[in-house]
Amino acid sequence: MIQGEDGDCGQGPPCEKRYFPDSLDSSDADAYDEGLLACEDLELNPFDGLPYSSRYYKLLKEREDLPVWKEKYPFMESLLQSQIVIVAGEAKCGKSSQVPQWCAEYCLSTRYQHGGVVCTQVHKQAAVQLALRVADEMDVNIGHEVGYAIPFENCCTSETILRYCTDEILQREMMSVPFLGCYGVIIVDDVHERSISTDVLLGLLKDVLLARPELKLVIITSPPLVGKLTAYYGNVPHIEVRHGSPVEVVHLRTAPKDHLASVSQLIFEIHHTGEKGDIAAFLACEQVYRPRIRASSLVLQPISRSQADIRKQILGASSSGKLFRLYSEEFACGDMKPLKTPELQEANLTSLVLFLKRIDIAGLGHCDFLSRPAPESLMQALEDLDYLAALDNDGNLSEFGIIMSEFPLDPKLSKAILASCEFDCVDEMLTIAAMVTAPDCFLPLPHGAEEAWQRRMHLSHPEGDHLTLLKVYSAYQEVSENCVEKWCADHFLSPSALRTADGIRHELLDIVRRIELPYSEPAFGSKENTLNIKKALVAGYFMQIARDVDGSGNYLMLTHKQVAQLHPLSCYQHMKTIPEWVVFHTFSISENNCIQIVSEISPELFTQLAPPYYFSNLPPSENKDILQQVINHLSPISTVKKEQKTSKDKLCEECPEASGEPRCVIQ
Repeated sequence: MIQGEDGDCGQGPPCEKRYFPDSLDSSDADAYDEGLLACEDLELNPFDGLPYSSRYYKLLKEREDLPVWKEKYPFMESLLQSQIVIVAGEAKCGKSSQVPQWCAEYCLSTRYQHGGVVCTQVHKQAAVQLALRVADEMDVNIGHEVGYAIPFENCCTSETILRYCTDEILQREMMSVPFLGCYGVIIVDDVHERSISTDVLLGLLKDVLLARPELKLVIITSPPLVGKLTAYYGNVPHIEVRHGSPVEVVHLRTAPKDHLASVSQLIFEIHHTGEKGDIAAFLACEQVYRPRIRASSLVLQPISRSQADIRKQILGASSSGKLFRLYSEEFACGDMKPLKTPELQEANLTSLVLFLKRIDIAGLGHCDFLSRPAPESLMQALEDLDYLAALDNDGNLSEFGIIMSEFPLDPKLSKAILASCEFDCVDEMLTIAAMVTAPDCFLPLPHGAEEAWQRRMHLSHPEGDHLTLLKVYSAYQEVSENCVEKWCADHFLSPSALRTADGIRHELLDIVRRIELPYSEPAFGSKENTLNIKKALVAGYFMQIARDVDGSGNYLMLTHKQVAQLHPLSCYQHMKTIPEWVVFHTFSISENNCIQIVSEISPELFTQLAPPYYFSNLPPSENKDILQQVINHLSPISTVKKEQKTSKDKLCEECPEASGEPRCVIQ
């Protein structure tokens, strides 16, 4: 039973209802009197013990007008009586901001004996914005009672009561704390987005709930997914929130050929009508991972009917208006899928499989997915991890794989960092890893701006894009703090992207120090250092090698017959040079296939660092024949050494006695 107290606050503003179990023992009465659990004296905030501000009461009135507010009592009752509660609400109903606060009240009522509250978000911007909003509404300080954690940025303390984070952050937290013992309530939001990390959490939490009967799980989603979730979790209570103003929907008769041009034209037409209001435009942009060629296809795909409904709800949440859909009504009814396709079925699963292999060590390897992953992608992920020496003979994580899983990066990039331990270029490799993980720092150059081109050329490195990124970061580090904005503007670089890269690099360095990897002093600029960086890159990205087959920049992938061009922003395009063999960071299939972030390598480098069993599995091609000739011309001694290097070798070997330090040996 839940009691709702409408306490009289005297001359003060009206009270906010708080709910707590009447099963609290008599020892809690003192806490009640002191304002820790009750609402009869709202002068003090029970979360920090400080007086409420006037802004708190102003925001409280706004919260009470939210559609979700009327469901507070049913939700709190369900939370007390059930381990799992599903909240299904339309967009902009207030569920993502209010439900976590109610859960924080629940944890407060139990005096945090089971932990605090964590609420996951698919998008990091949403996690930050919600944390800021909720801290304001709860009248507490951001980073203290309420905080957020997103990739490479943590704004929480050990005292944080309510924590917003991305789903991948909570997923990685399970590597070290598999049963999430510091939380009493876990809220998984945006489940309808069907991200990989969200689906993984839903599967793993089924086992965690069995091991921790006191733990509460709240799932927030859109209404169309409720049926699938109740079938997945069984007969669990669900709260449904509906709202919205009437919205006029206008469909086009035929789909436009150029979506961006059509959206732009429509915006101008609306603007010229002179009507008051805002315009929100949803642009078409999708990609379907292809495991056979290890690449993403930049192809347009129709959204689902549930996604279309959410966009309609966003418009209807604020005021009445018009929704223009760039497709026919017949197409919406007949050709659109009812629900969004899970990312598990159209994404690269290598990082996921590495995580599941790691979590298996803690006894949580079994994951009952809401939707089954694509079998072909799973097989390709296992194959890639085997090539990267992350698996042992039994298919479990090797010691090397365990170390790779410590880095929140693509496994190929983690392998390159570990390889840099052997080649004495850890400092440089951490910078490259941070720069390729952060958003692109290069801004478009204006047409005809010769001076800007000259500045950009000055930052280019003749050895390729990876070294160019390293050079850009080094130059950025040398600029004084008060001159960064101007320096970035002069070179058409994004200061926010460079700051993000700086934060990522610091976190990667912390990981290197925590797991005690050997760390050498920077030596960027020397010829030996450049070669060592390329060795480390090839050790991680030997599956991403291409060769210019005709001398005109048509690069054929080593693993398949796809042909691509250098990306327009590649430093080689600026220098008007075309290297023959390159290692690349990404490859995307579109109208103009391109490889991005490339560096020139030699075929000898590939044959020295790629696993022999990977090379033997390559399909027949002219590229493979050339590499075989290189192998045949190696000296007998080198050939013997090459044959002895397999993925089953030991992770580390002792250096010569003169050094006395352990060194990582990269297979």
